Amino acid sequence: MLCPGCVSHGLPQAARIARVFSRQHVEIIGLHCVFEHHEAQGTPAALTAFIHEYCWPFPIGLDAAADHSALPQTMQAYALQGTPSLILIDRQGVIRETHVGQVDDMAVGAQIMALVKEGQVAKAAASLPDKGTGGCSAQTGTCS
Repeated sequence: MLCPGCVSHGLPQAARIARVFSRQHVEIIGLHCVFEHHEAQGTPAALTAFIHEYCWPFPIGLDAAADHSALPQTMQAYALQGTPSLILIDRQGVIRETHVGQVDDMAVGAQIMALVKEGQVAKAAASLPDKGTGGCSAQTGTCS
């Protein structure tokens, strides 16, 4: 809510991604990280008002403050060093890309599309019946 880069670039970019890609392929989850003014900015009521005011079309969670660090808990868990941050996670839950700062829409779109296509190929391969080798040798290219 207080990060100019998040408000002017990160969140609008996330909204554009949500409009372009089907939720079947891409899930957008925002994270509100509070570094200061926790009493005013780190409350569910403040976040709810912010989401309502800007009409963000995806869920945004509130990161919890850490006991002995300026970085909130989730930022620490994902080794994020600043805002805005963007993380792309594949269908298996593996972090594939992490960006800090402003990232071009075309670059992010290409990275997302590569992951979507990768997921479609894996899904198609998993749906094929397993016929074994059928007596065929991959090394010689012959079948018996």
